Amino acid sequence: MRIDILTLFPDMFEGPLTESILRRAQEKGLMTVYRHDIRNYTTDKHRTVDDTPYGGGGGMVMMPGPVVAAVEDVRGSDTQTPVILLTPQGRVFTQKVAQELAQHSRLILICGRYEGFDERIRQTVVTDEISIGDFVLTGGELAAMVIVDAVARLIPGVLGALWGAEEDSHAMGLLEYPHYTRPPVFRDLSVPDVLLNGDHRAVERWRRREAIRRTWQRRPDLLLTAELTEEERWFLGELADAG
Repeated sequence: MRIDILTLFPDMFEGPLTESILRRAQEKGLMTVYRHDIRNYTTDKHRTVDDTPYGGGGGMVMMPGPVVAAVEDVRGSDTQTPVILLTPQGRVFTQKVAQELAQHSRLILICGRYEGFDERIRQTVVTDEISIGDFVLTGGELAAMVIVDAVARLIPGVLGALWGAEEDSHAMGLLEYPHYTRPPVFRDLSVPDVLLNGDHRAVERWRRREAIRRTWQRRPDLLLTAELTEEERWFLGELADAG
């Protein structure tokens, strides 16, 4: 997968892209990430990318010229690649959206700054808008990092564990089950016996039920759309009855 990031601060990505899983994904050739400085597409000596809003009001607005020129240059003749504006006004980023984006061979992410974007950027080059949550950040760079990380995990071969991404919280519609490792007893807290007896079917059943239990306790809203068997629905009913 190729990801192009359009930003005013390309150096912000240096740390996340050169560490851990993202570094290894690039070294394996599974993902390439290009950073493009929007200021390189300005036409004045001051490299101006923003201006005051028509109609008055506070803040500055990103001008359409540099952003549109950057997208058109980076995109080239490719009109199929999603061009994603990172903005609080976009659809909320979820694991399902990450899975959707991972199906593409290429993505273009536009990181905003200041008060927002000139509306004509949306009208001319943007194909999608995404928000990572109902809060405001200084710019879109952190949102872009979140999206790159979440999508990279879904690229085949990026994670060491074959089923690692599928069993993450939210990937299966539930929060993840509790994990344990050595020692078997820590400060009088023991690992559940079911995880020590070697019965893999029992382990899977326990993990699934604990994922349901944890979701019911912490994010019951997720259960409205989770795919549950009839037995699991009975189990959820027992949890509700126990209160």
